[in-house]
Amino acid sequence: MRVLVTRPQPDADATAARLVAAGHEALVEPMLAIEPIREARLPEGRPDALALTSVNGARALGARAEWAGLKHLPLFTVGWRTAQAAPEGAEPQAAGGDGAALVALLRARLPRGARLLHVCGEDRAVDLGPALAGDGIAVELFTLYRAVPASALSGAAIAAARRGQIDAAFHFSPRTAATLVTRAAEAGISRELGGVTHLCFSPKVAAPLAAAGWPVRIAAAPNENALFALLSP
Repeated sequence: MRVLVTRPQPDADATAARLVAAGHEALVEPMLAIEPIREARLPEGRPDALALTSVNGARALGARAEWAGLKHLPLFTVGWRTAQAAPEGAEPQAAGGDGAALVALLRARLPRGARLLHVCGEDRAVDLGPALAGDGIAVELFTLYRAVPASALSGAAIAAARRGQIDAAFHFSPRTAATLVTRAAEAGISRELGGVTHLCFSPKVAAPLAAAGWPVRIAAAPNENALFALLSP
């Protein structure tokens, strides 16, 4: 199959390589670019634990000088993939792959009155503060990166869509999906991409695509292995 990969770099290239190894073709077209927020400052006071809800947050934290003073703290991640990307020296405890699972893990492991530092980006799919407020767990943000939408589709992607050379597309986040819908409309290829099967991490990821009338399939679990399983006959 010929698969459009819309996730940001460097993960887009990793997914493309895995597609090629599995006998597919890949067209890499990142819909977001990840930029560090170098001016970010660590909130004052001492946190009791850290939470990571994205691989990009894990990478950004590992690149910060503040990590040296935080690595001794308990670290909780949204899933195994984020745990694998945790900075050197961390001993992460991974939840089941989504925000609800992470909230449940934090409730079970942190006492009332704990102070949790959520390392995140400007746009968060998981908002831990309201979810944990009733448990007496205070959440503060350490916002280390931003995701900038692509300004346009590449000529290669537009040409491939017009020639019917895209069979499926991988979608990992609501923002990448929504950005593709917008940029496709601007490029005049909404109809062509409406003939592509859009394979999505979750119902939230699928929502912008379904709203555009594009056919979607949702992975059995929010991970790349489950997306690849959708490629099987």
